[in-house]
Amino acid sequence: MIGKKVPSVTFRTRVRDESIGGANPYRWQDMTSADYFTGKRVVIFSLPGAFTPTCSTFQLPDFEKLHGEFRAEGIDEIYCISVNDAFVMNAWGKAQNLSNIKLIPDGSGEFTRKMGMLVSKDNLGFGMRSWRYAAIINDGVVEQWFEEEGYSDNAEADPYGVSSPQNILENLKALQVAA
Repeated sequence: MIGKKVPSVTFRTRVRDESIGGANPYRWQDMTSADYFTGKRVVIFSLPGAFTPTCSTFQLPDFEKLHGEFRAEGIDEIYCISVNDAFVMNAWGKAQNLSNIKLIPDGSGEFTRKMGMLVSKDNLGFGMRSWRYAAIINDGVVEQWFEEEGYSDNAEADPYGVSSPQNILENLKALQVAA
């Protein structure tokens, strides 16, 4: 995966627009891979689903808490991508009180599939979802890759550690020391 360019995909997002008024002032906005990745060094992490236990208790909140440390290591943005629609991702972000991490809805799983990380989680009633992974993307190219072990359809386990923010941050700091 290192050296691979991220796939060119259009993401269907919902953004707040006060000109709409009413109780739900949101409109559709298409965002592309280029919008998210061009000219930036970012961390992207992907997980099986919004509101799921590991994702909501550890992974997303810890990235939010450690955002400043990632910035200090030269990371411009941190993105969380999941095979969920924009409505679910927005609700999850609100429930998590996010202010630093940007959520990317991959509703159809196109980005995840093109990254080679789409797996069946029918054993959990989820359908097609992302395997848990993370990457450092520099100007649209994978610089570092962090994939949890055991990639497979209907995996019994949901490993978490390699793609944790703590592990990625440790790797980033080691790169700075080596440079």
